[in-house]
Amino acid sequence: MSAILDALLPVLLVIAAGHLVARLGIITGDQWRGVERVAYFLFFPSIVFAAVARTDFMALPAFGMSATLMLSVLAMTATALVLRPVLAARFGISGPRFTSIFQGSVRWNTFVAMAIAENMLGPEGLALLAVAIVAMIPLINVLCVLVLSRFASGEAPGARKILLDLARNPFIWSTGAGLLANASGLPLPEIAWSTLDMLGSAALPVGIVCVGAGLDLRALRRPGPALTSALILKLMLMPLFGFGFAMLIGITGPALAAVMISMSVPAAGASYLLARQMGGDAPLMAEILTLQTLSAAVTMPIVFLIAL
Repeated sequence: MSAILDALLPVLLVIAAGHLVARLGIITGDQWRGVERVAYFLFFPSIVFAAVARTDFMALPAFGMSATLMLSVLAMTATALVLRPVLAARFGISGPRFTSIFQGSVRWNTFVAMAIAENMLGPEGLALLAVAIVAMIPLINVLCVLVLSRFASGEAPGARKILLDLARNPFIWSTGAGLLANASGLPLPEIAWSTLDMLGSAALPVGIVCVGAGLDLRALRRPGPALTSALILKLMLMPLFGFGFAMLIGITGPALAAVMISMSVPAAGASYLLARQMGGDAPLMAEILTLQTLSAAVTMPIVFLIAL
């Protein structure tokens, strides 16, 4: 339990710092958009590429873990899409607001997961999380781009728009580049790794500061159906999907722990940046991220006590 709290509490404090910076007017308006774009297109891809490129996937139960994680994501996607017309009819949830519920349901905070995995499982935990990165990041980002393309604009996207949105998504091309570097076996110079590590180390704090800057704390005092839906789907139903598919496929030991970590962490700060980039409901996304991060301090220990 202490490992979970050690990973989550700093995230909460950085969110608070971002909110304070925004409230004090230290960074304003378009300046925040510039910070968000640097994090989205430079810092996050650097850490994804480095993690994927360095992992020896042949030494890990990569196939079983990947199948478990991908099936869980697809099951949650189907659940959210089935619920969309219900949420629209009963609660008036618009397309852009649904995209934030969707992202809050399927995305995972890679950096919180890495911190917890390292604390709980040591170096093996980081290697297992690299399997999750390869399995989940391309799939989740493709799904999120498709959902945002369809529901943020309110009309069905053309093939050209979908392909352009996918091609511009840095999580997809950085994962692909990391896999190519891993498969080629070509060594990168130490200066390249040092540069990637420096850029990657800025990803979590900068991304979470942006979340805090867009946060409306008053909304957390009156959580409505959108916030509640994203909370239940991500922190309660997603771990159930992960555990169920893991038992079906036969995932055990440290690999099961890595699966449950990946399934039970709150949604990623990148979802806020993607909502900004593609016209989703970014303020709602920020609220979902903060409420999930606060709640995960309670739900994750319960998940681990039951599943592990």
